[in-house]
Amino acid sequence: MSNTLGTDTATGRQSQGTPGAGGAAESALPTPPRAAARRRGRVKMRLEIALLSGPAIIIFLAFVIFPVALAAFYGFYRWHGYGAPTDWVGLNNYKLILTDPAFQQVLWHSGLIMVLSLVIQGPLAITLALLLNQKIRGRSVIRILIFVPYVVSEVIVGTGWSLMLQSNGAVNDLLSHIGLGSLQAEWLSDPNLALWTLMGIISWKYIGFAVILMLAGLQSIPTELFEAAQIDGASYWQVQRRITLPLLGPTIRIWAFLSIIGSLQLFDLVYIIWGQYVAGTAGTSTMAIYMVAQGRSAGNYGYGSAVAVVMFLISLVVALIYQRFVLRRDLRGAVTEGAN
Repeated sequence: MSNTLGTDTATGRQSQGTPGAGGAAESALPTPPRAAARRRGRVKMRLEIALLSGPAIIIFLAFVIFPVALAAFYGFYRWHGYGAPTDWVGLNNYKLILTDPAFQQVLWHSGLIMVLSLVIQGPLAITLALLLNQKIRGRSVIRILIFVPYVVSEVIVGTGWSLMLQSNGAVNDLLSHIGLGSLQAEWLSDPNLALWTLMGIISWKYIGFAVILMLAGLQSIPTELFEAAQIDGASYWQVQRRITLPLLGPTIRIWAFLSIIGSLQLFDLVYIIWGQYVAGTAGTSTMAIYMVAQGRSAGNYGYGSAVAVVMFLISLVVALIYQRFVLRRDLRGAVTEGAN
């Protein structure tokens, strides 16, 4: 009797201990309702992402990817712009582009414009932004005057400067009236001056955008850092070198990226001021000018489409390289995985 009771008691203890161990193991795993809720949450998040990004993706595919693919298709033909393309030339258009000395020249011009834009506009924009970030009289008016050229249409800017920079234009006339007639020059037709004239116009027009970006970056820097540096005895230039410029780095890099892409695709100002033929002799022709002159104006839309594809690939490669080696530090951590 006692043995039976002891056995039953031990068995009861064992049976009571087993569910306890199993309950602890099961409590460590997510319950089915919680897992189902997580799945519904993920599905809901994906639907929201698709709903919000779907229209932008459709527009991007319709107005960027599809035209590039269509241009690549036409680039394999000798096509005059009407009817179905039938004169297949394969890669001959692309081979001609890469071996054409005229294209190599405009590629050099575009690269030079890109470098000069960074060298001229960057330091000037930072200097003006530092000045306008101080409490000076008329600061708002100066900001507006600097930014106005950026919002003015390229057609108006190009037409106005082309009239003022002619041989008998306002610039030479002004130099003559103030006793500097020896400085009169052929600002638009002289190959030694035309590129610098273009850089002056570009800097005048787009410096406002760079200044606004730099001002936004400066205003995002906490003022406590400047106050602490001044308490430690740092001079004005030491503060700018050690604090302002490093913290302004992301803004500078973003502006430089936009300036690089804009320089590679420059067309409107050159076309309005110089035209597609004078730009070649004046040394201001760009890849976009070459595309129009050799494509649409020459009636060879297939070749022009191939030039457009080459321009796209050059811009894409430059953008990827810049993002890989320059913007990487700014993009790191910008996209994070969702919390589990």
